[in-house]
Amino acid sequence: MNIHVLSLFPDMFTGVFGSSILKKAQEKEAVSLSVSDIRDFSNNKHKQVDDYPYGGGAGMVLKPEPMFQAVETITEGRSPRIILMCPQGERFTQKKAEELAKEEELVFLCGHYEGYDERIRTNLVTDEISIGDFVLTGGELAAMTVIDAVVRLLPGVLGQENSHIQDSFSTGLLEHPHYTRPADFRGMKVPDVLLSGNHANIDKWREQESLRRTLERRPDLLEHMELTPEQKAFIERLKSE
Repeated sequence: MNIHVLSLFPDMFTGVFGSSILKKAQEKEAVSLSVSDIRDFSNNKHKQVDDYPYGGGAGMVLKPEPMFQAVETITEGRSPRIILMCPQGERFTQKKAEELAKEEELVFLCGHYEGYDERIRTNLVTDEISIGDFVLTGGELAAMTVIDAVVRLLPGVLGQENSHIQDSFSTGLLEHPHYTRPADFRGMKVPDVLLSGNHANIDKWREQESLRRTLERRPDLLEHMELTPEQKAFIERLKSE
């Protein structure tokens, strides 16, 4: 996958793209990550990329020319997904990350100031994404979040090929609890079933604990799931406890 980011502050990505899983993904050639400064595509000597909004109002608005020029230069006639990071966009989910992970190329637009010229939104982008109902100073941190969630799903990126399958939200449920050695830490013991070696019982315990945790913390997720009769019966028992 090739991922391009357009930002007014490209240095913000240096540490993130050069560390942890994103660094390993590039070393494995699973992904190519690049960041360009939107100012480099400005059509005036002052590198201006924003201007006052028509009709008045507070703040500055990102101009269309630099953004269109940047995307057209980077894509060179190709038609990748152009993703606008925006608090008005679609709420980002694990399902969206899985969808984007199937693409060969992604371009992320990170804005600042009061917003974008509407012609960017309506004539350039294919997706608008928000990571939550709040406003950040710019789209950089949001883009980093989305990119991390997408890249870790690419084949060969994680140490174990299927390790992301049981992640929270991948199955529709929150992930079950995890334990490691020692089995007894200050009197706090690992559940016996995890020490039993009986994988069928372990799988059942993990499924039930995922259901329990989801019911306790995110019951809204259960409303959109197709549960088996056994899962429904277990949830009803939990509710009656």
